[in-house]
Order: sequence, then C-alpha cells, then structure tokens
Amino acid sequence: MKEGPDISRLGALIGDPARANILTALLAGRALTASELANEAGVTAQTASGHLKLMEDAGLLWRRRQGRHHYFALAGDEVGYMLESLLGFAAGMGHLRTRTGPRDDAMREARVCYDHLAGAAGVRMFDSLVTTGAIRAEREDLRLTDAGRGQIAVLGIDPASVDTSKRPVCRACLDWSERRTHLAGALGAALLDRIYDLKWANRAPEGRAVLFTSKGRTAFEAAFPLG
Repeated sequence: MKEGPDISRLGALIGDPARANILTALLAGRALTASELANEAGVTAQTASGHLKLMEDAGLLWRRRQGRHHYFALAGDEVGYMLESLLGFAAGMGHLRTRTGPRDDAMREARVCYDHLAGAAGVRMFDSLVTTGAIRAEREDLRLTDAGRGQIAVLGIDPASVDTSKRPVCRACLDWSERRTHLAGALGAALLDRIYDLKWANRAPEGRAVLFTSKGRTAFEAAFPLG
C-alpha cells in the first residue's frame, strides 16, 4: 500500500492467534497481568511478553503500573469498537470457533463489550431507546433526545455527566452475535454502570458474561420495553 494509512501492520498484529486471544480477553474491560494474558493466549510468559510489547508499541494496548505490578488494558474505546466489528464480521462470514462451551449462551444473552452492554440484552436496550424516542437513529448517526435525557434521569443517570464526557454520547456498535446494533459511547457505559449499581446484574467471575438476576431481568425489561 503506497498511500494512506498502513493497515497491514495492524492486520498482522491482530491476525496472530495468540495476540487475538489476548485482545479479546481484554474486551471484558478489565486490566490483566502478563501472566494472566499468557494463560488466555495459551503461550509461555516469555512469548506473551513479546506479543504485549508489539501491541503496546502499535497503540493497541495500555500498560498500567501499580507498584511492582504491570497490568495491560485496551488502549481506548476505538480499539474495542474495532475488535467488536471484526468479531461481527467473522461471525457473519462463518468464521466461528469449532468448540463451544456452557458460557456461550450466557455470552450471547448479555456480555461486556469493553465498557458497555452487548448481546441480546444490549440490542434490546438499544431498540427500546430508539422505539421510545430516547435516541434518534439515522443509520449509525445516533442522538440523545430531550425525551431521552428525561428517561435516563429517571434511571438515576445525570444527563450532564454524559454530555460533558470527551467521548461521543451515543455510538452504534455492531453486535457480533446478534449482528445488530447495540449502544456504545458515554451513554452506553453509563447505562451498564447503572445496571450494576441497581443490582440488576453482575459480572461473571471469569470472562465477559453479564448475569442478570431474576428480579433484575424483570426490572430491566420494564425499564427497556419493546413495542
């Protein structure tokens, strides 16, 4: 490629199976140590260290230091959006893992996508916000309406807190399992935090699944009705 941004370097970095496993593990939004990521990637600590250095230098990862310990996280929102889009494309093209497990159904139902809600629950929440007029959607151009500001205030979210964020208030993110839009951006993150605060759901001890309680599921569906 002679002109424009060079995607070949990023493609090569993400295309390595071990590095892809590291990146998707970090989509859970948690910062992990090099040894934890080596386990996720199925490689030795030394090999993982080399992978992490390459991805840090490329701007995909952020190394966080706390005392003697080093933790790694995705470098920012854009990396998360890129990875979720790639997962959606891979799923749409039939490039699926051959092994499935008991966590797969939970992941498809509700999961963390970097810092917002994805899966069937995330798509339901987005569809409800559009249907009720809280979000005006023109393809991928999303706007929080005045009615929407009132709606999130009822849920206990200060509308000013999402307006003053440096991030986009609303952003469309293609869900890899549903292949439809779920809500990202400052509002998507605030809504997931509020779901946790209200005890409607909790993070699974491992992985990216978000587990709703029975009462929490009822409250969630009442807050985000369809039709």
